[in-house]
Amino acid sequence: MKILRQKKLLDNIQKNTLSLYQLEKVCAPDYDLAIRTRRAHITRTMQTKHCDPFAQVPLSAQWAGGENFWESIHGSNCENVVGFVPLPVGVVGPVPMAGGDVWVPMATTEGALIASTNRGASAIRASKGFIEAVVTKDSMTRAPIVGFPSFRDAIRFKRWCATNLRILQVLFEETTNHGKLQAVDTVIVGANVFMRFQCATGEAMGMNMVTKGVDYILHALAKRFPKMRIRTVSGNYCSDKKLTAVNWINGRGKTVCASVEIDSRAVQKVLKTDIHSLIDLHTHKNLVGSALAGALGGYNAHAANIVAGVFLATGQDAAQVVESSACLTHFEAVHTTCRKKKQAERLRVSVTMPCVEVGTIGGGTRLRPQHALLNLLLTTQRGRRSRRKGLPIDGTRAQVLAKTIAATVLCGELSLLAAQAAGHLTQAHMRLNRK
Repeated sequence: MKILRQKKLLDNIQKNTLSLYQLEKVCAPDYDLAIRTRRAHITRTMQTKHCDPFAQVPLSAQWAGGENFWESIHGSNCENVVGFVPLPVGVVGPVPMAGGDVWVPMATTEGALIASTNRGASAIRASKGFIEAVVTKDSMTRAPIVGFPSFRDAIRFKRWCATNLRILQVLFEETTNHGKLQAVDTVIVGANVFMRFQCATGEAMGMNMVTKGVDYILHALAKRFPKMRIRTVSGNYCSDKKLTAVNWINGRGKTVCASVEIDSRAVQKVLKTDIHSLIDLHTHKNLVGSALAGALGGYNAHAANIVAGVFLATGQDAAQVVESSACLTHFEAVHTTCRKKKQAERLRVSVTMPCVEVGTIGGGTRLRPQHALLNLLLTTQRGRRSRRKGLPIDGTRAQVLAKTIAATVLCGELSLLAAQAAGHLTQAHMRLNRK
């Protein structure tokens, strides 16, 4: 029966009486049939007589998170589904943080990445140190463009927005129980006004929440200002999925800072280098080299590697790695007086990441494997290490996720720079990234 039904579906697609994207709706609740039919049609159109292009693309929902997997992603995560792509997942850790040790999952196909990041965490543990992290700003943005007949109309509108934030906040809160409008920045360009809405979004990354609220506000403003024309709900001043100066300076999502101090013995024993060699390399590579390249938000060694790995493993929006990996890494020597009144030199490593865009609900976090790995990360191992005196891992779960990502980036930065300072980078990649 299923074979006969698939043949009929294929005939209807061939006759253009059925579209590929409609298959799930027509076949529900048999989503497996919908996907197999789509694969069969594409294979037929490619005229591959002796080769199935999807032969190595998994289809079994059991592999992907249960019998209802395809149903769960329909209308939520993906369209025109033909299968899924398995990614290897490894763990970094435990990463020592002020509130306890954390296991961090990363999905990657780059050998040596997790091993290297683990080495950074090991150096911190060997120094009996822990990473302190703090979210200094939490604000998702959306930036529509509105137009007016004249420059003076635009000025009047800008002035009204500056003195009526409370009206806009009330309108925004009519669309959500979880979001809060914090501020609205406006910039006039000709007779147009670019508005940058900044909103707290709780556990959600918040793009849909903010877009919905801003769209509602715009239509309410159109009634108050009849001459106003809504050009678009998103005018690139947000800025979403692009690395921009406005995000680098003002932040978007979570602005996170993380820092740790490591003693010289751990640097020598675990990282096989010394403090001054690390600082010298950091200055020439992360600062001078990045400036020479005209970097924007790229004053780091490889923050995007770690951010991408954690994003894929925990169901974050992979495209937002672009801005979320903006990072300023900093290395400096500090001197402390020990009990015997001797000066001890230590290495302070910090990362500042102004736009980490993450959430613990919605999007890919609904998928069972990603949800499980997200919970693994958020389950801090406290025990005896909970007595650490420092900034606690508090705030919303989304803020904890952002702080943990920054801490893991710090571990990765430390290890990669050490490998380069010691001249071990090529050797490690040849051993762990090639066969």
